[in-house]
Amino acid sequence: MFEIDPNSQSNLGEVATSHVHLELAVDFAARKLAGTATLALKTLECTDQIVLDTAHLVIKSASLESADDRTEALDIDMTTIHKVYGTALRLRLPAMVAKGTSLRILISYETTPKGGAIQFLDAEQTLGKKHPYLFTQCEEIHARSLFPCQDSPSVKISYSASIRVPKPLTALMSAIATGSSDEGDSTVFKFEQNTTIPSYLVALVAGNLVSAEISHRCAVWSEPENIAACEWEFAEMDKILQTAEDLVTPYQWGRYDLLVLPPSFPFGGMENPCLTFVTPTLLAGDRSLTDVIAHEIAHSWSGNLVTAKNWEHFWLNEGWTTYLERRIVSRLSSEDARQLSCVIGETDLVDSIGFYGKDSPLTALVPKLAGVDPDDAYSTIPYDKGAHLLYYLEQLLGGPAVFEPYTRAYISEFQGRSIGTDDWKDHLLTYFAQADPEKAKLLDTLEWDRWLYAPGMPPVGNKYDNRPQKVCLDLASRWLDAADSGDYAQFKPSDIEHFSTMQRVIFLGRLAECTSLSAEVLAAIDGAYGLTGIRNSEVRFSWLSLALKSNYMAVTDAVVEMLSTQGRMKFTRPLYRLLHACPDGRELAEKTFLRLRGFYHPICARMVEKDLGL
Repeated sequence: MFEIDPNSQSNLGEVATSHVHLELAVDFAARKLAGTATLALKTLECTDQIVLDTAHLVIKSASLESADDRTEALDIDMTTIHKVYGTALRLRLPAMVAKGTSLRILISYETTPKGGAIQFLDAEQTLGKKHPYLFTQCEEIHARSLFPCQDSPSVKISYSASIRVPKPLTALMSAIATGSSDEGDSTVFKFEQNTTIPSYLVALVAGNLVSAEISHRCAVWSEPENIAACEWEFAEMDKILQTAEDLVTPYQWGRYDLLVLPPSFPFGGMENPCLTFVTPTLLAGDRSLTDVIAHEIAHSWSGNLVTAKNWEHFWLNEGWTTYLERRIVSRLSSEDARQLSCVIGETDLVDSIGFYGKDSPLTALVPKLAGVDPDDAYSTIPYDKGAHLLYYLEQLLGGPAVFEPYTRAYISEFQGRSIGTDDWKDHLLTYFAQADPEKAKLLDTLEWDRWLYAPGMPPVGNKYDNRPQKVCLDLASRWLDAADSGDYAQFKPSDIEHFSTMQRVIFLGRLAECTSLSAEVLAAIDGAYGLTGIRNSEVRFSWLSLALKSNYMAVTDAVVEMLSTQGRMKFTRPLYRLLHACPDGRELAEKTFLRLRGFYHPICARMVEKDLGL
């Protein structure tokens, strides 16, 4: 059952899905979707059953459809239940089916509120306060709570959908909209995604949504109350997309739209094809946080076109995307900006490995995930450890001029496929053996097992350019000297006026490396730079983290405010952990979470609950 994907109960070796059609109606009052999923499949071996992944779905019926539209009811077996991977939906076929047979299965079902994929929001939880809202988040293994499927990235499907929502709401999906029709009090929206994708990239949103066109192929969507700010903040998204195309290959998905979600969205962004989901914490008012957009755009190639075959190889999605994001930033801004991003990524990697423990198997670039919930393994490690390896290879082999042609060859070779780390490595070695045998010899010197499978930090460190961070490190040193002398009058707002977001984060990160700073020093820092009230979410989070590490409880109101107004796990989980670790913060952390649990996305709420030991 788990040979191809340790996190799926589907019989992946016997049958493969090629297309899914969804006919669903949104019921906000009951907080559910109801309708049908039609799966087109082909047998890979002789088999008498189809096994699909489900989680918290009510399966009403299943039938086999023939080419002449006749249907035959199928026996349903849902007795195989896994505490992490959900309930296997076992459909018995009328007879043994030969290899290479095409099948069409119609399943009638409903979702339930216990599923992890869907978050329903009451009208009061939206900006407009007038209409309800829903959005889905299927990565990593939550598509099975949205529709019965082979919920494994080893399977890539096309899909179509017909979604019924109450007027005046709008539905959007990770697909191209093909039309809509009025049907009484409802509107039915239709979609098609003809480029094959893994199940975790099927996405749906329904709410009071409007759009603003950015270019002929790009638009931004949000609630009406936010659309002007979103349009301004993301006005350069097509420029970023063009830069990515120049770096890799032409964009293949038709449209690239952006949806700014309500604040409970648990990630910075989600690379849903044709419709990237992003957090409103990116709305800094100065376009300083749009590197997240570069990351999500890069996913259009790494992750969406070339996909990791299971979650053990997640770094092929995220490590490659982080590397490409930084190359895009280098072209849009400067190489200095890339170097700063690499330095911040290295710090995040150290922190993540420290959280799990340097000997934890979950800190390997390719971890073993049998019996493990991939959500529990989610961290910056596949992002930053993977990007660390790719940067190391780039520098080893001759820099971007050498690595960019290889990158294009890699994407071209594997686009449309799901691959493992061995596929990537074999292609890398073969490419350079043919392109430059001398460089291939350099690759033979790598300790591949340590790079790929050993826990902890990478076996070789990267040498980044220290010049872009010198000014922020020098300022941190001045503050540490002032902590001893008490001379705070020397510091002024102009010290950081021209710092980029990344430089401010590095400055605060260096101060956070100290064992503890006194309340007097922290008050002086906040007085000089006004960090507690800063709008930039990355800088505010870095400041609050620094303060909590030093048990500076003067910021607790600001911490609770940030926990109450957004649910992005990058910020929410560490802030809860840090507040919980403060001698005077444990009770406040637990009370705040219990009060806000319903505000957070189910994925975020479950992870914070684990973090706090509740």
